[in-house]
Amino acid sequence: MPAITYELIKTCAQTGARLGRVHTPHGVIDTPTFMPVGTQATVKGISPEELKSLNAQIILSNTYHLFVRPGHELVRAAGGLHKMMNWDRPILTDSGGFQVFSLAQMRKITEEGVTFRSHLNGDKLFLSPEVATSVQNALGPDIMMAFDECPPYPAEYAYVKQSTERTSRWAERCLKAHARPHDQGLFAIVQGGMHKDLRAQSAADLTSLDFPGYAIGGLSVGESKEIMYEVLDHTVPLLPSNKPRYLMGVGSPDALVEGSIRGVDMFDCVLPTRIARNGTLMTSEGRVVVKNAKYAEDFGPLDPKCDCYACRNYSRAYVRHLIRADEMFGLRLTTIHNLHFLVNLMSQVRQAIRDDRLGDFRDEFFEAYGMATNESGF
Repeated sequence: MPAITYELIKTCAQTGARLGRVHTPHGVIDTPTFMPVGTQATVKGISPEELKSLNAQIILSNTYHLFVRPGHELVRAAGGLHKMMNWDRPILTDSGGFQVFSLAQMRKITEEGVTFRSHLNGDKLFLSPEVATSVQNALGPDIMMAFDECPPYPAEYAYVKQSTERTSRWAERCLKAHARPHDQGLFAIVQGGMHKDLRAQSAADLTSLDFPGYAIGGLSVGESKEIMYEVLDHTVPLLPSNKPRYLMGVGSPDALVEGSIRGVDMFDCVLPTRIARNGTLMTSEGRVVVKNAKYAEDFGPLDPKCDCYACRNYSRAYVRHLIRADEMFGLRLTTIHNLHFLVNLMSQVRQAIRDDRLGDFRDEFFEAYGMATNESGF
């Protein structure tokens, strides 16, 4: 049996959205799903036990950061990420490509790979398809990502074409270098910028190699939501219906619903934890900046329609006080709430697909949340 398989449960009659299951060596993932991001082998501000209590089914860790610190060989010696983190559910690691290519002033790209300077101490380092694959084999996640180049936005067509073609060649090299195909699944990443012909070329190149799953990369990099949805409308139908589809780096509530409607199965983003540390909440009524003065005497819950640990036990006034006093507990509470909000949102999306009413759910959700979402910039 392959390490990763996809099971389609049903398709929403109203929207075409998919309800499914991704089977992995560390358990089943109900899809569509949101994956909390644990960049450095931890989701900031929250323990693995708390993540389980939220019903997070899978988390993401970052190859680049773990390669730089503490080093993949140390993680291997610790028994792999699952044992090191005390997390017995599925893990996905990205390839490190996005982080390396964000170091625009500190790296050099060749066909062989990328030479770059560590963001920690300036040491000269090198990542290639073979190195990135070997590092992920050592880290031991259930799902690995092929090493890719994520072109910036905007970028010249000729550059994006060259980059996309290189990503396809690198993906083939990752497949050849993959040492643990029976217990780790390797996903390819479709690139192509905002150009439909390049997206089609990338999808054709990569699907011909028969990866167990496919990601859509290079979106949510500065383009408008309208452009992102247009690219998704074009790209998702080009991917195999019997494999998982993963939209990388997207985690705003509106985009999770819209992406699910377009047939995406998996999402990840640092957004909920990052804004939580700035005192910003995702709520059923839209964006709430709980550290603002107007909440100083608000003794209601963070979100009146939420049953998470933070909302059941603490008020906006208390959390505001903690954040303004630089108390870590305040940031933990906002983190717990935001992650619960997105995990619960995806549970609602799955139920709406079961009931063949995801389009109605979207309209209801946006009536309560959408206008505030647009204003908030999520």
